[in-house]
Amino acid sequence: MRKWSIIISILILLGVFGYNYLYQDHRDIQTEKSIYKVSSQNLIEEFQINSDDSESKYLDKTITVFGYISHVDVHSLVIDNVVFCQFEERLNPKLKESNNITIKGRFLGYDDLLEEIKLDQCHIIN
Repeated sequence: MRKWSIIISILILLGVFGYNYLYQDHRDIQTEKSIYKVSSQNLIEEFQINSDDSESKYLDKTITVFGYISHVDVHSLVIDNVVFCQFEERLNPKLKESNNITIKGRFLGYDDLLEEIKLDQCHIIN
């Protein structure tokens, strides 16, 4: 009887730990501190020089990027034609192309084909 209660206790603990591992809370990028603050032009230059090193440097990190808006959509914008920023909420329709902007987001990767940097969970800082 004691053996079965120990086995059941271990299974319950494994179940709880497994559940918590699989269903972790999502990161809140808005409250996280940026690890890097860089202009969009400097960022793309880093990737054009050595994309592998740059990708490992920024991958899954919270970064702040600033530059000029080159395209605005409902849930996304592009900075200087090189940084694609995906937002969870709808963007303010007053945002206009060629306005200066600073955003914070999570770095997803670099698209070699489009030569574009991808960020998600973005928030406008300025």
